[in-house]
Formats: sequence, C-alpha cells, structure tokens
Amino acid sequence: MTDPDAGPVDGGLAEPEELLPEEGSLRLVGDGDTYDVRAWEAATAAVLRKARRLGEDAPDSDVWAALTRTTLDGIDVAPIGQPADLDGLATSGRPSRAGGWDVRSSLVGGDAAAVNEAALVDLDNGATSLHLDLDHGTDLAVALRGVLLDLAPVTLDRPGAEASEALARLLEDTPDDPHPLSNLSADPATALAFGERVDDDGTTVEAAFVATVRRAQALGVLGAVVDGTALHDRGASDAQELGWTMAVGVHYLRVLTDAGLSVDEAAGLVEFRYAATDEQFPTIAKLRAARRLWSRVLGASGGSDVPQRQHVVTSRAMMSTYDPWVNMLRSTVAAFAAGVGGADAVTVVPFDERLGEPDAFGRRIARNTSSLLIEESHVAAVTDPAGGSYAVEKLTDDLAIAGWAELGRIESDGGFGEQSSAGVEARVAEVRAARDAGIADRSRPLTGISEYPNLGEALPERAPWGRAGVHYGQAYEDMRAEPASQPVFLATMGTVAAHTARATFATNLFAAGGVAVEAAGPTGSVDDVTAAYAGQAVVCLAGTDAAYAEWGADLVAALRAAGASYVVLAGKPGERTVSDVDDSCAMGVDALGFLGRIREELST
Repeated sequence: MTDPDAGPVDGGLAEPEELLPEEGSLRLVGDGDTYDVRAWEAATAAVLRKARRLGEDAPDSDVWAALTRTTLDGIDVAPIGQPADLDGLATSGRPSRAGGWDVRSSLVGGDAAAVNEAALVDLDNGATSLHLDLDHGTDLAVALRGVLLDLAPVTLDRPGAEASEALARLLEDTPDDPHPLSNLSADPATALAFGERVDDDGTTVEAAFVATVRRAQALGVLGAVVDGTALHDRGASDAQELGWTMAVGVHYLRVLTDAGLSVDEAAGLVEFRYAATDEQFPTIAKLRAARRLWSRVLGASGGSDVPQRQHVVTSRAMMSTYDPWVNMLRSTVAAFAAGVGGADAVTVVPFDERLGEPDAFGRRIARNTSSLLIEESHVAAVTDPAGGSYAVEKLTDDLAIAGWAELGRIESDGGFGEQSSAGVEARVAEVRAARDAGIADRSRPLTGISEYPNLGEALPERAPWGRAGVHYGQAYEDMRAEPASQPVFLATMGTVAAHTARATFATNLFAAGGVAVEAAGPTGSVDDVTAAYAGQAVVCLAGTDAAYAEWGADLVAALRAAGASYVVLAGKPGERTVSDVDDSCAMGVDALGFLGRIREELST
C-alpha cells in the first residue's frame, strides 16, 4: 500500500533497477511532444561517458542507476519523473493558501529596545508578522511597543511560560481584537524531549500547556506549536522531522481532548513549524507530505480535515560562518521551496546569524527575499506550482510513507515520551553520521566551507549571539577557526596548464582545513622545484601522471633530502605515478581525515 490516507503503510522503497521505465516514450510535456526512452538514454550516456561517470562498455540503460540519488531517508530519486510514477498514488497534501505567504521576520537577542527598533523597521518595510527568539527575561512589552497587535501576528520561539504569559497580557490589552494568527507558542514537547528550558511554577507541564491553550482560545489566537525545527536542528532527516511532528501533534491532541476540547478545536489552535533547506525538491515534498499526514491523523482521530497551518523557517543547520554571503543563496532556495510547498508563513533566517546577532542589513536581505519571490517572481501566483510534477508527487508520496513509518516507530515505543524520545535521538544520530560521512568525503559539498574556501576573507563583525544546534560544516569551521601554523609547499610540476587542475584541487582541499599553501609556480625539473622549496615540513606534488612517472620519484627523493618530512601526492599513488609518498588526495578522499593528518604533521 502506498497511500497513507488509507491507513498505516507497509512496504519498502524502490531499488534503482525498479526505476527503469517501460518500453516506449518519455512524455515530458504532452501528447504531441514525446521522446523515445532509448534515444534519451543514449544521449545521456554520451554525456556521462565524457564525464567518466559511465564506463565505455556499460549499456546506455545504466544512466538511470548512475543518476539516481538516494536521500538520507533511503528514498531513491530518479533523474526524470514519468507518468508511470503516479500510478496508484494519491496526490493529496496540496496547499490551501492562496496568494502570498506571511513574511515572518526573525528577531533575536536580549536588548528589548533594540528588538523593538528592528521590529518596527521590518514591519514598515515588508514584514507582515514577527517571530521572536529572545533571551530569557527580555521585556516583551518594550520589545513590542508600537506594534499593532491587531494587524501583525506575533509568535515566540521555544518560550518559557513567562514569555507566553507576557504575550497573552499584551494581546488582552490590545484595543482591538488581536490578530488571530498570533501564537502563545506553548511547546512543552520540545522542552521535555531535549532538555530545554522548562519553567517550574508548581503546576504540571501538561496542566500549564492546557491553561495556555485555553487562554489562547479565549483570546481568539493560536496557542501551541509543534516544532519540527527542534529535531531538524539536531540533524534529523526530512522523514524523521515529519514523523516527529506527527507524534507530537498526536500527543497534543490527546492532552487537549482529555481536557475537554474537541479534536477540531484542538487542531485549530496548533501551528506546525518546519525547516526548509536548500535541497529544493525534498523541502517542497516534505511540506506537502506533512499536510497529507496531518489530514490522515485527524481523520483517524475522528476530526474534520482542519488545514494544517505551517510556519516554515529556513534551516539554521545549513548556514555557514565562513563565506556567509553564500547563506543568501541557500536561504533564497529554501524560501522558494517553502513558498512553492505551500507554507502559510515563512521566516528567512538572516545570512549573518551564525556570526552573532544579525544587523539591519542581514534582516533587510532576509525580509526582501520573500518580498522578491512574491512580488517580482510571482511565486505565490499559483496555489500549488509543484502539483502534477511527476517527480515531486512521487517524492511527496515516498516521504509520506517514510514519515508515517517513523510515526509508527514512535507510537510503538509508547507514543511521545521519554522512551520514544530516546529512540528518536538514536535514529537521528544514525542520519547525522551518514550526513557527516558525505560531508567528510565532499560527496555532500558545502560551498565556501568544504569547497571553494577563501582563507583570506574578512568576516563581518556582529554582536555575540547564538543558539545550540548542529551545523553541517562545523568540523571544517573548527579547523578554519584555528589555522595551521605552517603552510604546505605545493610542488607544482610542469607548466601552469599541466599542473593547474591538481594544484587547484589540492589548494582548495587544504584551505578547507585552514591550511595555506606556498606554490613553486611553473617548473620543468627537479632543480626548479627544489630551488623554490623553503623547508616546509609537508609538501604536496601536483602535476600530470606523465610528469609523475617521468621525474616524480626523483623529486620526492630530492625534497626528502632537503628536509620534507611528509610527502603528499595530488592524485592516486601507484607504479604509473609515484609510490614513495606518505599520503595522497584525490576525488572521494575522506577530507576531514586527510586534513587532520596534515595538520598534525604541520604541528610537529
């Protein structure tokens, strides 16, 4: 069964060979525009052979397996969607939002007056609501002074009871009815599961949660948040985030219905928060799958199909400290995916947040990202732009299945609680390890971090601020934060044209670990290279295989005699290149392990 709308789902995911199309044509556009499958395979195979990604003797049909990628959830994503992908699949989960999304500005810090100034600037320049992540004890009344709470919704990021109470008082004092999409943001599940701040005023957590939601109901606003970003920020996959949010949502329904609310009343008081990454299609599919799964949960609970409200925040885990300007690109793709996926509200995290408290420029770029997508790119003009896409519909279905399975695992552990949270943490740790392995060998490249780093960049300065969580490039950034004390000598062999490919590869690799290089420049002999050598402990040969075979061994011997203690080959050592080396680097190398060894040699 492949439809979670019909009940619990069993079954595995397709193997790559199962993704092969049937004989016939690829209907890429319409009935009058068809292409023969085998012709497409032949054209694609030619490109892959030229790029050395497909063997000369491999059949053309191998392009499907070569171009199929597997997500961290074990879902195979084929290179092209086909009509057959939708056979037997439900295409529910479409957005209910029509028109532009709520541009929800992120404000952080502990200076209430500064937050207030930023809030008013943002609301005057394109933001339509506020999302506050304030230090404990920040005066919310000061932070929101002058904000028209009947027009601008306010939500809180993982607040304690004190902050929710302060927001409730402000909403009660609003001359007009407060905006119905403000949220007191009760979120005990995140605090209980991950040991975050829990206020203890002598009442039970569940009783305090019910009281907050009841108060929100009386005010005519939202009361609770199901926060998927809390798990995402710990390194979770998309399906794990989906399963977790469904489990927390079910838990909240149980608590609130036990307190006397109907399923529909409880569902109408809850907002779901998801992370959007720069993996565009998985983000779109995740949001569509989330609505589909929540509809299934409500149906199984005896409720109506109350639309799931989605607040989507661009991923903090994907953001980098170094080359922070790339964060603008990451966030733009993520915001685009959130909008296309049907998010009701989108928060773009400022590009400079990893550096500290974002400044006015960072906040302006963040809010303008949504404004440009809505007003100039007209992304919101179509309610469901991805609807009907073979690839997106298939990925939505696969993610819904995987998310439903994760919900099943949590429920089998007794539902939301300490025991199930331990199981979730263990599964997230497995995903985190798999992602880390891809980042280490750079099969999951991070621009500006593991690829194309700039050791000479001057980072913008920001006031200190930060929050806990996984950051995908942290291991590289830790090395960059403490640059190696010595450079590596790059023993370039031959002309620039001859050595530039491997020299550039090695230079970028070393820079990813905070290691600078000093290059010999164009050379034609052992004497040319040794004349440029200045006694560096680590040297790296960079040239063609022909140069390695012709004079590489002599060069290694000469460099060792001149004082080199560790010799690296850019490429793979062997009889046809150079074998007498201590290390080597080539595509697919465990970059973090390699850089660790180089830095250790440089420190001795």
